[in-house]
Amino acid sequence: MESTKLIANNKKAYHDFFIEEKIEAGISLHGTEVKSMRMGKCSIKESFIRIEKGEVFIYGMHVSPYEKGNIFNKDPLRIKKLLLHKYEIMKMEQKVKEKGITIVPLQVYLKGSKVKVEIGLARGKKLYDKRQDIAKKDQKREAEKEFKIKNLS
Repeated sequence: MESTKLIANNKKAYHDFFIEEKIEAGISLHGTEVKSMRMGKCSIKESFIRIEKGEVFIYGMHVSPYEKGNIFNKDPLRIKKLLLHKYEIMKMEQKVKEKGITIVPLQVYLKGSKVKVEIGLARGKKLYDKRQDIAKKDQKREAEKEFKIKNLS
């Protein structure tokens, strides 16, 4: 089994969207970007994904410049192409045409020696859905707290 190492996680995506389907995609990077990612210098908080002319691109993904890369470093916010099969792209395009479906990056990780992006087909949450999730989290935290107190005494 190949080892996976998490580089960046998008917690905000789980807060703002209902994730309906997850897809693993490769990402087209330059050498210094890969080295920077191996050191964990990547952020996908403000990033989003678009399908243009049958190709998938990720916008706003910040890869910090590699310290020893000097002239070989690329723009940290450059648009990067995601590598997917044609049928996966067509399937995603069909779903995006549905009302309220969008594509969001969920996490970036190393799988063996390759950098992968997990993307999700997501439906936006309404404010009351977010409040419900926060209430559930609080209840769970309270229950765990009470459980700890009971076990200590």
